[in-house]
Amino acid sequence: MENKKKSFFAILSLLLILLICFNGASIFSINIPENVAGNSRNMVSVSLSLSDLMYSLEEQNPSVVSKTHLESHEIPVTGALNPAKFTDVQLPMHNVQLRKTHQDEILNTVLDTHLPLLRKSHSLEVETDELNGFPGKNGKVSKALTFMETFDRHKKGEFRAKVKEFFSKNESSCKVRFFMTWISSLSSFSLKEFNTIETLFSTHPHGCLLIVSNSMDSAKGLEILKPFSDKGFRVKSISPDLNYLFKNTMAESWYMKLIKGDINVGYVPLGQNLSNLLRLCLLYKFGGVYIDTDVFVLKSFSKLRNSIGAQTLDLSTKNWSRLNNAVMVFDKMHPLVCKFIEEYALTFNGNKWGHNGPYMVSRVVSRLQGRPGYNFTVLPPTAFYPVNWNRVRNLFREAKNETDAKWLRGKLRQIRSQSYAVHLWNKQSRKLQIEEGSIVGKILLNHCVFCNSSRNVAL
Repeated sequence: MENKKKSFFAILSLLLILLICFNGASIFSINIPENVAGNSRNMVSVSLSLSDLMYSLEEQNPSVVSKTHLESHEIPVTGALNPAKFTDVQLPMHNVQLRKTHQDEILNTVLDTHLPLLRKSHSLEVETDELNGFPGKNGKVSKALTFMETFDRHKKGEFRAKVKEFFSKNESSCKVRFFMTWISSLSSFSLKEFNTIETLFSTHPHGCLLIVSNSMDSAKGLEILKPFSDKGFRVKSISPDLNYLFKNTMAESWYMKLIKGDINVGYVPLGQNLSNLLRLCLLYKFGGVYIDTDVFVLKSFSKLRNSIGAQTLDLSTKNWSRLNNAVMVFDKMHPLVCKFIEEYALTFNGNKWGHNGPYMVSRVVSRLQGRPGYNFTVLPPTAFYPVNWNRVRNLFREAKNETDAKWLRGKLRQIRSQSYAVHLWNKQSRKLQIEEGSIVGKILLNHCVFCNSSRNVAL
C-alpha cells in the first residue's frame, strides 16, 4: 500500500512538472487562429491597394473628383465676364515678315551670360512620401537649402517697399497688375519669354508687369527689359523675399520645415514647386493677375476678377475635369487663394509632378465649389488653354493640306473669339519652330510691339 502511494505521488509530480513546462513554453509563443490571421492580412493589403488605386485615379484622371458645371450658376460670379460669352475681337493684321530682329541682337548679347541662379493654423503637419523614405539632411537637401539661400537677398521690408513703390508710382496708369516668376538663370530666358511680354503689353499698354526673379533683377536682366521700358511700358524685376511673402500664411510653417531639412523635396525640381507657391503668395499679398512666361496674352484682363481656368472638360457632363494654375486672377487676400496655400503646405509632395500645382488647385476647388464665402469663376478651357499639351505642336505648324488649313482656320477663329490667352506648354513646345502661316505666327503678327522690326521665329 505504501508503494502504491509513492507511485501515485510520483506520477502526480511528473504531471505537474510537465504542465509547468508546457505553460512556460506557451508564454513565448502566440497562436493566432488561421482564419483571423488570414482575414487581417487581407484587410491590410486590400486597404493599401484601394488607397493607392484611388490616389492614382485622382492624379491621373481628375474627373473622379467633384466638378463645377461651367454652364451653371452654382459658383457666384463677381465682376467677371460670363464664361459662355466672350467678346469677339477682330485683331488687326500687320504686314510684317517673320525675319531676324533687333530683339535677337539684344537677347543674343545678353543671354550668353550665365548667372547663378488668413489665417494661420496653430499646428502644421506636412505630408511626406514615407514609402520612398525620407532622405534626411543629405546632399539633396543641402542643395535645396543652398538654392533657397539665393532668395535671401533683401533687408527687412525692402521687397515690400520696392513692390509698393513700383505699383504706387504707376497707380494712375497701372490698369491691370501682372505678375510673373522666373526661377531659372538668364541663359534660359529665350525669345518665347520675350514674346510673352510683348503680347502682354500689346493688349495692356497701360498695365504693369512685375517679374519676381533673382536672375532678372540684375544689370543683364534690365538690359533684356530695356526695349519695353524705352517704349514707356511699366515693367520691373525684383528679387523675392520669401520670408515676407510667406509670413502669416501656412507657407511660413512649410518654409521653416524646408530650411530645417524636415521636408522631402522629392524628384520634381524644387524651383518648379517653389514657383507654384510663389505665385499664390504674390496674389494673396498684392492681388492681380499671375501668368506663366509661356502664355501669350490676346485680350484685356481688365474685366476678369477672381477667376481660374479649366484645362480639360468631361465631354459627357460638360463639367471641368482639371484646372490649371498657369493663369490666375484674384483679389488681394482672397479666401480661395488662402485655401490654395494651405493645401500646398499640408499636402506637399515633391515626388509627383503637378501634385502641388494643377492637381492642387483642382482638389481645393472641387471641395469648395458652391460653398458660401468663396466668390470665383471657373472659366472654360478656351479661355486660357484652347489647345491641350498633347496637341500644342499644331499651333506651330503651317497647313500641309486642305484638311490642315480647315482645322487651322477654325481653331484660329475660336481663339480670337473665345480666348483671353494661349498657354503654349513650354515643356512640349520649347524646341518647336514657328512655321509661316501657323497660328502662333499669326498671333505674334497681330500682337507685335516692335512692329517695325523683323523677328527670328525660332524659339
